[in-house]
Amino acid sequence: MKYDFTTIMDRKGKDAIAVDSIGAPGGMAPEAPDPGFDVIPMWVADMNFPTAPSIQEAIRARIDHPAYGYFEPTDEYYNSIIRWQKTRHGVTGLHVEHIGYENGVLGGVVSALSVLCSRGDAVLVHTPTYIGFTGVLRNNGYQIVHSPLFKDGEGTWRMDFADMEEKIRDKHIHAAIFCSPHNPCGRVWEREELEKAYEIFEKYGVTVISDEIWSDIILDGNTHIPSQSVSEYARSHTVALYAPSKTFNLAGLVGSYHIIYDRILKERIDKESSLCHYNSMNVLSMHALIGAYKDEGQEWVDELCTVLTENVRYAVGYIREHFKGVSVAMPEGTYMLFLDCREWCEKNGLTLPELEKKAWRVGVAWQDGAMFNGEYCVRMNLALPLSRVEEAMERLNKYVFSTIE
Repeated sequence: MKYDFTTIMDRKGKDAIAVDSIGAPGGMAPEAPDPGFDVIPMWVADMNFPTAPSIQEAIRARIDHPAYGYFEPTDEYYNSIIRWQKTRHGVTGLHVEHIGYENGVLGGVVSALSVLCSRGDAVLVHTPTYIGFTGVLRNNGYQIVHSPLFKDGEGTWRMDFADMEEKIRDKHIHAAIFCSPHNPCGRVWEREELEKAYEIFEKYGVTVISDEIWSDIILDGNTHIPSQSVSEYARSHTVALYAPSKTFNLAGLVGSYHIIYDRILKERIDKESSLCHYNSMNVLSMHALIGAYKDEGQEWVDELCTVLTENVRYAVGYIREHFKGVSVAMPEGTYMLFLDCREWCEKNGLTLPELEKKAWRVGVAWQDGAMFNGEYCVRMNLALPLSRVEEAMERLNKYVFSTIE
């Protein structure tokens, strides 16, 4: 491989929540491990790989000019997004006027909801649910209506279309938050599934806020279908949100963007986003995106997806072979696993928090899945060198799932 996905980075003291917040009181981070165990960070969804070299080069080139004053996004910024969307996702007909900056995907969700809903309105989301959606809906006074995903006979997560339609109709829902690919389940939705969902949305006049931040992290054999591409209704009634942050591990630089094709909807959301005067691009985040979306960034992401596919196949195979009573669906995208530990916990008389802490004690810093509305579930980040994933599985096998204190 051309790029480095094997070096174990020392992120300590380098502003990494994934590492530096371990053991901090009062937060969501895992507890510190027992003496003798180092931390394997497998909780917060960022990657433990060096980012693409073209990003560092772009940032360095801009830093070399010693003025960082007011600026406007350049043509190169917008053209980079248009080129990236066409090359990776087959998007056509995307122009500068369809693209708008957002400080983050969740900020974009809030701006869109402010236009589409009144406070107290019901908003449809699937469950398991990304905790960011739960937080912004609650904090901004919206009613959360969950439509549960379910596993079919082959263990694949599916949408319950009958449940979606019933809740949209009965609760007079006019806005839905969609996650594509899905976090934390890792589903990459097929075109037929998206078409069926949008038939329901169109029937009841639902506008969709589609979080597609994971759209570049697609595992071998799968294809991301942009939500806006499945029908004319989807194109004109979807606020799609993207960012290079998940793809290239740039969350600390901040910088997302929306794609909205309907002119009136876009103008209203642009106005809403501007009202706080904080939704402004950082000059270095602009150049980071430009560097990320170069040809070298394309090559880097291709290698990344190959590495992540290997990690996922190894981890899922190991879990299924060694951890009896733990079930896991094979992800098709993202680098997260969502483990259902109910059977194991009930058989061994442990609660989910007790199980989680057993792993934390030996340095496997995975994440509580209950906050994602996954009872007895754990979320696990596999964006690490394979050697670290192997070490984590061996510790879980030796100290967690094979022993009861």
